[in-house]
Amino acid sequence: MDAFERYVTQELRLRIVLADAGVEASAGADGSVAADGTSESEGIPAGAAASAGTDALVLFVTREALAAGTWAAEAGMAVPAALVQAVRASQERGRFSAGLGETEALPTLGLMRGYQALLLCGLGEAARVSTDAWRDAGVYAARAALGQRLERLAAPLPRADTRAGLCERVQALAEGLWLGGYRMPSYSAAAAAEAPPLQSVALLPAGSAEPSARAELARAIEAARATALAVYTARDLTNLPGNYLGPEELARAAQSLAARYGLECTVLDERGIREHGMGGLAAVGQGSVNPPRMIAVRYRGASSPEAGVLGLVGKGITFDTGGISLKKPDGMEEMISDMGGAAVLLGLIHVLGRLKPPMDVVMVIPTAENMPSGAAFKPGDIVKLMDGQTVEVLNTDAEGRIVLADGVLYAKKLGATRLIDVATLTGAVLVSFADVATGAVTNDDALLQEVLANAQEAGEKIWPLPNYPEYRDMLKSRVADIKNATGRDRWAGCITAGLFIGHFAGETPWVHLDTGGTAWLWSERGTEPAGGTGATVRTLARLLGKS
Repeated sequence: MDAFERYVTQELRLRIVLADAGVEASAGADGSVAADGTSESEGIPAGAAASAGTDALVLFVTREALAAGTWAAEAGMAVPAALVQAVRASQERGRFSAGLGETEALPTLGLMRGYQALLLCGLGEAARVSTDAWRDAGVYAARAALGQRLERLAAPLPRADTRAGLCERVQALAEGLWLGGYRMPSYSAAAAAEAPPLQSVALLPAGSAEPSARAELARAIEAARATALAVYTARDLTNLPGNYLGPEELARAAQSLAARYGLECTVLDERGIREHGMGGLAAVGQGSVNPPRMIAVRYRGASSPEAGVLGLVGKGITFDTGGISLKKPDGMEEMISDMGGAAVLLGLIHVLGRLKPPMDVVMVIPTAENMPSGAAFKPGDIVKLMDGQTVEVLNTDAEGRIVLADGVLYAKKLGATRLIDVATLTGAVLVSFADVATGAVTNDDALLQEVLANAQEAGEKIWPLPNYPEYRDMLKSRVADIKNATGRDRWAGCITAGLFIGHFAGETPWVHLDTGGTAWLWSERGTEPAGGTGATVRTLARLLGKS
């Protein structure tokens, strides 16, 4: 069993079900949900949540409802007076005020048949309750359940004014519940026994729903499931140590995921890379004993060739020492995450394979190790890329943009008519946005606005950077077509790094996403875990799902 099979999530263990219709979100083996809202898998029958041995009832509560004492009625649930009084006492002691992220677990003491505990989760102020709040509350609910060793939950469906609004909230809640159950794998031989994972969540309706409504809810949950599995995959791959994941292992992971859904996958080895003229990828990888690979995965779903092809390009540097321009040793262990862009793309294979959007997509992943050695490329080298243009290498630690240039050119050769690249490209993005937001650079405002709109819906922070001619002028070289760094001062480093890639995108609409600050966190923050985060997976999953 290789590292991909052992340490990368192959399937989500948590089942989220619509209790009234017996519809299981995890659907059949191919992830499909029938148009009538049923699936091939066995679901939970109507009214069975309590009798099936559910551990806890989860209620999501706003500050206003808690203060008014209407929290149970607003959830559509009958709660015994003694538990209502216990909640009031918890509020008075300052233990629970229904702020977003707050949770409180109370034993039911046998007062609610089938439920061992009542788990309250705050939504914050009612005026601010949004789709994001439901997603975040789902994360905190799952974490609280794990902390209390609760394995089976039931929760009423969110309330919304419209069916579309209900589906959005249900999808967000389901995403949050799945994401909240994520755990970074441990490699310790003496690892402590883990708490039992969260096994199931039954979503309870306020009343009977039409079959068409149940079908829409089932599809919303399935979309959440595909997205969550994509995030898990991206996080797990990003968290793999460099000695577990090299270019060859990343290529095998791509082949395994593509084969799972019947997608085309081709891998160029070091000889094929040179035969295709990919001098940038060849140069970056030549210093390592683990040779580079160029990975391409193709999804065909469009009904007409006029629809175009979306090209997704992900940076796959499985470990980055900086090469001859060696990085400082402190914190270098984070560089296992320098293939975070590739991890995002491999995660999205689940979205394509399960949701089957009507579009054509080509994914390209240039992958290499950037290592110092007698064979490594050096500052001052001139490297020829796939289209014949040359790059003056001023800094071997600016290697990501070089491999991505070959990746973008390869994606265009494979038919891409629009391009989005994802990369842990710069440390400079941290200067602008810390580890809070992903930076974006583009040559096409319409495509950028599409990405930003989906980011907002997905609850991810992406912010655009300017693309002025003066920034492009900083990349001019006296001895080559372009140089890979602007100079010693490194002004506008995040912008110019992105525009280096944009130079090779040419006239093709293109957006660059720099996750150098967001793909990896040193410690848990809010709903995001320590380690790999899977940043931009949710944004791109929504973009793919809408096509």
